Amino acid sequence: MAAELTSTKLNPESHLILDQPLLRLPHELARRNFKTVQRAVEREKDYVLPALREAANASLSNRQTPDQTLAALDAMISRMQGLKRKMESLQEEEKKIQNQSRKRIQHLETLHQIPSLVDVKYDQWSRVRLDRLLVDHMLRSGYSDSAKQLAQERDIEDIVDLTVFTQCQRVVESLRRGETKEALQWCGENKAALKKSHHTLEFELRLQQYIEMVRTQDQSKKLEAILHARKYLTPNHESQNSEIMQAAGLLVFNQNTRAEPYKTLFSLDRWKFLADLFVKTHHELLSLPSQPLLHIALSAGLSALKTPLCHSAYTSSSSNSQSTSTSVCPICSTELNELARKMPYAHHSKSYVEADPIVLPNGRVYGKARLLDISRNLGAVEAGKVKDPTTGEVFDEEEMKKVYIM
Repeated sequence: MAAELTSTKLNPESHLILDQPLLRLPHELARRNFKTVQRAVEREKDYVLPALREAANASLSNRQTPDQTLAALDAMISRMQGLKRKMESLQEEEKKIQNQSRKRIQHLETLHQIPSLVDVKYDQWSRVRLDRLLVDHMLRSGYSDSAKQLAQERDIEDIVDLTVFTQCQRVVESLRRGETKEALQWCGENKAALKKSHHTLEFELRLQQYIEMVRTQDQSKKLEAILHARKYLTPNHESQNSEIMQAAGLLVFNQNTRAEPYKTLFSLDRWKFLADLFVKTHHELLSLPSQPLLHIALSAGLSALKTPLCHSAYTSSSSNSQSTSTSVCPICSTELNELARKMPYAHHSKSYVEADPIVLPNGRVYGKARLLDISRNLGAVEAGKVKDPTTGEVFDEEEMKKVYIM
């Protein structure tokens, strides 16, 4: 009884390892929102206080007429009203982030109130987490509408990151169309964070603008490209010197050149590179995992099952019309085979192989007694023959070879 309770006892800490990003993103968004507020207040303070001091001194020394003083005060009031509107918008954003954080904490806190893995509440909590993982996977795959619909149906909009991934996907799609405007706008909004983390996204975007100017082979555009390079590329000469030199060499080549690295720079594949670089930079700045959480969860489970004999060439039972088995090793299934390929092998200290294992000519291993029993029950094989229940192949009993477990 004690062993049974131990095996079904729920350990919340091990479950929450996968759910760390659930709280990291709201924290990061709240921090950035606070930084935005701080910058806005500092900027207006640096303008208003000197302007107010100047207006007061000018008024006392009669250097300004009353109308000029009033105009200066009106300008300051207008700036402060603009700041107020911006602060109200940022406050609403802060409330939204706090509400999301509260809902996510409540979702995770529920796990600590579930004593056992066999509790019905654990099934409900696991269902919600699976929905979250599916929404995350769909968002990363570009299926934003489907993800939004699922989140609405399951009422989990506050514990998934719809807005963040939707905005990210919009920028990615613009880059794939050959546009840099939205990506550069995002870089402007996150300039301080990009500079601090030494990301090269903005430089690569400016380099692409330069490439597109040179691609036209128009002399006026080439002159514009040179001015563009002086303004946006050369300030990075210490960290990107080789790329700047290559960019300069583009001026004497056209897009049909076979010379490297100019052929690669002119290639339209650079737009895919920029889209991938944007996603990587975006996720790093927001502390988002680079892989879908669904893949991470599957990988953890697959590595617990994987053995050196996995990665069979046979199809799974779900796609094999001749198979009489109702399940198959997930690692060997065609659906999860590739995802499990790079996973480490599980450490099994106890063997669960049947006591009388044999191997068929096709390489599949079964318990001898169970295989003979299945073959008799199938009734579709002659005496002295056995049928592989998975592949449907028929062999002579003499072809079975005993397996010795090392």
